[in-house]
Amino acid sequence: MSLINLDLCFNNFTNLSHSNASLPASLTMLYLCRNNLSTLACGWSFLRLIELLDLSYNPHLPSKAFQGVDLRQTRYLRLRSTNVSVSVLLNVSNVKAGHVDFSGMGLKSNKRLTELCTLLRMRVHWIKNLRLGSNGIKNLKSNTLSNCPKITQSLDLSRNQLKSITCLNFLSGHKHIQSFSAEHNHLTSLPSCTGKNMLSFKNVTELSVRYNRILSVNSHAFNITPNIKTLKLNINTIAFLHREALKGLKKLETLRLDNNLLTDLFNVTFEDLHNLKTLNLRNNHISVIFNGTFQNLGNLTTLDLGGNKITHFEASGLDGLKGLVKLYLDGNNLKQINSARYHVFQDTLKVLDLQKNQIRFLTEDRESPFMNLSKLSDLKLDWQMPYGITLLPRAFFHGLYSLKSLYLSNNRISHLAPDAFDHLTDLRFLTLDSSCVGVAQLQPGVFKNLRKLKTLIVENMGIQNFSKAVFGNLTELEILQLNSNVMRSIDVDALEALPKLQYLDLRKIPLSCTCENSILQNWTLNNKRVQLVYLYSLPCQYDKKFKFYNFDTKVCYIDLGQYLFFSTAAAIFLFTVIPLLYVKLYWKMKYGYYVFRSWFSEQWRRLREEEENCKYDAFVSYNSSDEHWVLNQLLPNLEGNGSSFRLCLHHRDFELGRDIVSNIVSAVYGSRKTICVVSRNFLQSEWCSLEIQLASYRLFDEHRDVLLLVFLEQIPERQLSSYHRMRKVMLKKTYLQWPGSDCTDPVQAQDLFWNKLRRALRKGSIADEEKTDKNEGCCSNDASDTSLCFFVQE
Repeated sequence: MSLINLDLCFNNFTNLSHSNASLPASLTMLYLCRNNLSTLACGWSFLRLIELLDLSYNPHLPSKAFQGVDLRQTRYLRLRSTNVSVSVLLNVSNVKAGHVDFSGMGLKSNKRLTELCTLLRMRVHWIKNLRLGSNGIKNLKSNTLSNCPKITQSLDLSRNQLKSITCLNFLSGHKHIQSFSAEHNHLTSLPSCTGKNMLSFKNVTELSVRYNRILSVNSHAFNITPNIKTLKLNINTIAFLHREALKGLKKLETLRLDNNLLTDLFNVTFEDLHNLKTLNLRNNHISVIFNGTFQNLGNLTTLDLGGNKITHFEASGLDGLKGLVKLYLDGNNLKQINSARYHVFQDTLKVLDLQKNQIRFLTEDRESPFMNLSKLSDLKLDWQMPYGITLLPRAFFHGLYSLKSLYLSNNRISHLAPDAFDHLTDLRFLTLDSSCVGVAQLQPGVFKNLRKLKTLIVENMGIQNFSKAVFGNLTELEILQLNSNVMRSIDVDALEALPKLQYLDLRKIPLSCTCENSILQNWTLNNKRVQLVYLYSLPCQYDKKFKFYNFDTKVCYIDLGQYLFFSTAAAIFLFTVIPLLYVKLYWKMKYGYYVFRSWFSEQWRRLREEEENCKYDAFVSYNSSDEHWVLNQLLPNLEGNGSSFRLCLHHRDFELGRDIVSNIVSAVYGSRKTICVVSRNFLQSEWCSLEIQLASYRLFDEHRDVLLLVFLEQIPERQLSSYHRMRKVMLKKTYLQWPGSDCTDPVQAQDLFWNKLRRALRKGSIADEEKTDKNEGCCSNDASDTSLCFFVQE
């Protein structure tokens, strides 16, 4: 590409010295402003192709620097704030006088201006543009510019100190001038220009007096310029605009009155402006638009009333605007949208700006105020003050079939109906940022008809879920701004449903750096078509030191399905089987538990090693309700009356502070035998049941005669059948029945009972016991002596 424009300002150049170098032939604009040039010191042809040369703000640049430099092709030479003398420059340089900008060259007096005009007149007879800005000119006499060459296009007197332009009488002899500018001066008023001796500048088409201090514009102020097309009166302090100030401006097309202090507009103010196309009244103090104000503005296409204090329009306040295309009403005090006022331009209006008003809806039962605006393409309703629109009526946008841009930002809308945007089938741009209260619940299908939408801004709406059901129909979407919402994850399928997406903003979204977003991380790093804003700056939600793009996702790809299946199946099986086992095998499991615990603590080994030297002859297992019999019968007969047996009783011999189960285990395995005093209460006791379980374990596992059963009462066999292990013991081993009072000879029977029990305690082996049982013929399952052994279980 060929270089056309070269900006070298602010580089501290002191000269343009070169060694036979040349600028590119394509270069036409060269900016050397704000350097320290004290000379050009360049060859004759170095600058010959430059058309725009800016040497302004080089305070040490002298006039002689241009001697020997070819500037014939230069069409604009700017020398503001240099040390260049106009007269010397025109004598030593071949630049055309009409192509020099004389702004900022110290021409502040009428004398110097007259000298300039004389020099110019000696070289040319006419000049297109005369630029005299920033020279400190305070006033111009009627003959000051009379000696200048005829100005055919424009005169610029901006940034001087003019206090009056006196109906342009200083332009006598320059009736062909087309544009006059006196911006940034000290003008305070524009007087009436009527009278027989007034000059007329019929060729002037543009007049600008912006950035002054004009307070009033009097009647017929522009009589001398009847054919102007552009009038700029903006950025002044105009509080008084005479009703006939604009009288006669029938060719005016653009009128700038913005940023003034106007309060009232009258129906005759714009009476003659039949060709006006653009009227800018922004930032004044207008509160009411009266009937007929714009009655004669049939060709007006743009009306800007923004930034005023308008509360309402009178019935025919907008009448006459039959060709209006753009209407700006932003920044006013309108509280409702009155569709009846828009009927005049309903077939032409394309842009309607209502932002920053006071429009608010509290109910949904409203008809669309835009029903007949079928050509409207741009609608702004954002920033309604002070509470926002609050509620969006269901049919609010009905009729806007041509709408392409819709602005609804900052409106605190509490609910968006699923059909809120159904009629906006041609919409291309939609902004809803900061428009909801709290968390936004976007309904599935809310954007279903926006198939042509290209830009969607839903920033700071409190959106929790980004789903395909909500955003899936936006097949033409190119720009999506989701920043400052509250979703922790984003469905990649929803993003993939946007095939034309090019720009995605996810800033300030608390995305979690978990497996839930592992697919999203992979998508953001590998997609080539979507520009993701600040991807490498997105932090993890809970640890700002880590970034979303590189959080560890290795664990996310382990297939846990099989493990979860088997663990779940095992858990279900256990929860099903354990209750059944608990009911059927409670005591066996409990016994097994204690046996295992004792085994684990090597209790079995210790007790077996001590078995030959047992501490007790017998451990007595009984229920507390049978304690009277144990203490008054069993204890005296086995430990007293000359007997030498040592019995272990739990209330007397258990070790204090020791676990009760450990005490029972020690008692069973620390005694040669276990005597179970069986009664109905015994059978119902859990601890007694545990004691007989442990004793029977020794009986069946060690094949030793360690268990003696003593029945204190008759217990039917059917009651014993539920006690499986006791029934098993009775079928295999001898048991004794305590003789009751119904015996033939109770005294003799009890003596025999104690003899049998002592003999059983002395026996150490199973063989000995069985032999004794047969010899005695009594107290066994096959007893034959019915006179004495009536206590044997029947």
